[in-house]
Amino acid sequence: MTVQPSLRDQKKAATRLALSDAAMRLAKPAGLDVVTAEAIASEAGVSTRTFHNYFASKEDAVLYRLEADVTTWVARLAERPEGEPIWDSLEAVVQSVLTDPVRDLDELVAEMALIESSPALLARKLQLEGRVGRILGEAIADRTGTDIDTDLYPNLLQMTAGAACKAAIELFIHGDTGHPTPASIVHEAFQMLRNGIPQPAPSRSTATPGSSEP
Repeated sequence: MTVQPSLRDQKKAATRLALSDAAMRLAKPAGLDVVTAEAIASEAGVSTRTFHNYFASKEDAVLYRLEADVTTWVARLAERPEGEPIWDSLEAVVQSVLTDPVRDLDELVAEMALIESSPALLARKLQLEGRVGRILGEAIADRTGTDIDTDLYPNLLQMTAGAACKAAIELFIHGDTGHPTPASIVHEAFQMLRNGIPQPAPSRSTATPGSSEP
């Protein structure tokens, strides 16, 4: 049974998210180094003291959005039809993230670029990934009847699904895929995962000399 957060907890979560979004908005144009806690608090409409009540650093503020996103993904995974194959459920969740009208793709790409450009954010992100990865892994374990502490399966799935999403977005950004959105690339990625990522047949241009290709 889902427990509804109290009004106080909802207000605290909204303040935390507002500070995180403010930190991201200020950092995206020129980087996090030029942003201060005072500026983030002002952007969110709260005091600097309030900022420090919620976050130990501006890096934590920026990365909180990622943690909040995982909570949303877990909720969406729980809403998938009972008995649906887990790969179908995970793909549906990833696709819902990419098509979320509240956070468009350009915003997601800018956030990824900001984190990749900052050594401090990258270091904190590694710590965060361990925590949020377990949250998602526990949701997968509940859905598949496995144990996050003893079974490889839920741990492997949560890492693989995240990697598929990241690979598809980065290929869409930097590659020449011809796709208008990364949605079809994500679908292809999950199809590969379902099939065990078989090695593709060599094309004519990459066939080795002396091969049996006509």
